[in-house]
Amino acid sequence: MTEPLFILHHYEASPYAEKIRLLLGAAGLSWRSVLSPPQPPRPNIDPLAGGYRRIPVAQIGADVFCDTALIAEEVLALSNNTDLNSPATDPEVDELVERAEGDVFFAAITSVPPLRVLSTLLRSFGPLGALRFIKDRGAMMKTAKVRPPKASEAKALLDAHQAQLNAVLSRRDYLNGDGGQAGLADFSVYHALWLAKTVGQQPLPAGMEALSDWFERIDAIGQGNRTEVAPSAAFEQARNHEPRAITEPGQDQRLGSRVAVAPNDYGLDPVGGTLVCANDSRIIVGRDTPDMGTVHVHFPLQGFEIRSVDAA
Repeated sequence: MTEPLFILHHYEASPYAEKIRLLLGAAGLSWRSVLSPPQPPRPNIDPLAGGYRRIPVAQIGADVFCDTALIAEEVLALSNNTDLNSPATDPEVDELVERAEGDVFFAAITSVPPLRVLSTLLRSFGPLGALRFIKDRGAMMKTAKVRPPKASEAKALLDAHQAQLNAVLSRRDYLNGDGGQAGLADFSVYHALWLAKTVGQQPLPAGMEALSDWFERIDAIGQGNRTEVAPSAAFEQARNHEPRAITEPGQDQRLGSRVAVAPNDYGLDPVGGTLVCANDSRIIVGRDTPDMGTVHVHFPLQGFEIRSVDAA
């Protein structure tokens, strides 16, 4: 049997997908792209991931990976290039990454004037698609356990973040490791600014040459060897492969029982299945599908919760 392909289910304007696309480019990997609707229902993902609502989702055979923290682990493992995730030698980098994945990301959204957001959505998705997107994201944030900064606060927050980033980049070419090579830290910080600049049509601040030069260098990395495939090709990959063996299932007392797994911040839709792994780094649920057999859905331990489901 041939080795399973790396497949990314995504849409072009997704900032978190851009983070992974760039990592694939830096790793020099060949990968398959399945373009997805920007909001549920997603016919290419739902049969595999069982209702997981965030995007992107990655797939290797009958294993499905949720959340970019875990997807990045899989890309790094395939690349055999540990330099792509070297610990930063500058103590400010970890803070920049943490904020870029949190309040700065939401600030990049809420800092964009509403009419500009609407214009971008109309151009990208058309009138009906824009309406569906706005309705979906509004409903998602109503149940979220995080609150984005208000528009009046967002611009100041984003400006301060960019000023700090420019100062750090004045001392080094990249955030990753010793600054000599782009890596995961760079892509984790870049994607929020990419959202503001590319989707929100907000230029980078004037006078921040180090930031501007870095942004151009990251953009030039590209996406690696990308090939578009249909959802049916992804389903065939799942059907023709078994989930990979689990060597460290952990000691959770719920192993083998029915559970639901969901994020603990936003996009709280649960994925149900049999708990087959809950160790110190990831959660895996097994899903028995009618058309593809057993599929294993992987989540990072951090940021997700496991809930027991009554076996009725």
